[in-house]
Amino acid sequence: MPVGTRATVKAMTPEELREAGAQIVLSNTFHLMLRPGDEVIRDLGGLHKFMHWDGPILTDSGGYQVFSLAKLSTITEEGVDFRSPIDGASCFLSPEVAMKVQNHLGADIIMAFDECIPHDCAPEEIKEKSERTLRWLERSKQAHARPGEQWLFGIVQGGTIPELRAWSARRTVEAGLDGYALGGLSVGESKEAMLASVDVAEPLLPANQPRYLMGVGTPRDFIQAIDRGMDMFDCVVPTRDGRNGRLYTSRGALNVRNACYTRDPGPADPECGCPACRHYSLAYLRHLHLNGEILSSRLNTTHNLWFFFRLLRECRAAILERRWTKYRDAALARLASSHKSDG
Repeated sequence: MPVGTRATVKAMTPEELREAGAQIVLSNTFHLMLRPGDEVIRDLGGLHKFMHWDGPILTDSGGYQVFSLAKLSTITEEGVDFRSPIDGASCFLSPEVAMKVQNHLGADIIMAFDECIPHDCAPEEIKEKSERTLRWLERSKQAHARPGEQWLFGIVQGGTIPELRAWSARRTVEAGLDGYALGGLSVGESKEAMLASVDVAEPLLPANQPRYLMGVGTPRDFIQAIDRGMDMFDCVVPTRDGRNGRLYTSRGALNVRNACYTRDPGPADPECGCPACRHYSLAYLRHLHLNGEILSSRLNTTHNLWFFFRLLRECRAAILERRWTKYRDAALARLASSHKSDG
């Protein structure tokens, strides 16, 4: 899911997202609640109409933003008091408020309010926060006013402690929801710890319902997580990296700032059919980026999203055609060999 935090995937129109291969986008409860306001979006016909996107939308609950703004927030059993990063105003977010806002936004998939847990918490603190997330899940479920129209996903916490991660997964599944997410990962822990947490939780999640690994990731992350049974991902990597001049290609990641591309007449990726690769040279992409041109962000983001969606289409085809293991091994080997790219 491309990340459209404030009802827009940066530098992309909805039509361009469709052309790249997007089927669903993610927007952010926390930020849209603050500006322009969930009631404004509701009164203008809902988030789909507001952002001119006719496909599915998932909204997160704001739990991660509370985590990332920890110095500005106070967490209690009732909810979270925080200062708005926009104007410093006093704000409050709770399971009930998060559900109300997401009901107003009208997303197709909404997330229960959770407490995102730092990777370096003590075990007793991880357990305490995971227990609170489960209590908030029950409150979110009770407050959800549009269950027939919006799927509700619960978020498994538990840190990287296997016993707590498994316990949280079992308890979350007991809530009987429409899908399940693994949260509290990609927050500073090692890749090995993240994958180990997925290994623990995956067998405990229903096989016939979506499994969503939050905040992941890179091409290698995708392949390793799909291999472990994950279905859905979101991350700012393709869009943020694109704006910063990092392009993902079939020959590895490259940095368009590098001087070796000054006179390069070829495309970023000869195997890519995106508009940037069809029409523009690496030399031109470097020129745009070094000069801070808006077109640089648009072309680089376009290319990265095309690359990511092509990779996921290849993964899906390999699974359906029963050649996943061979594809996985070849893809991981290719990514390993290109790891020492100029990016």
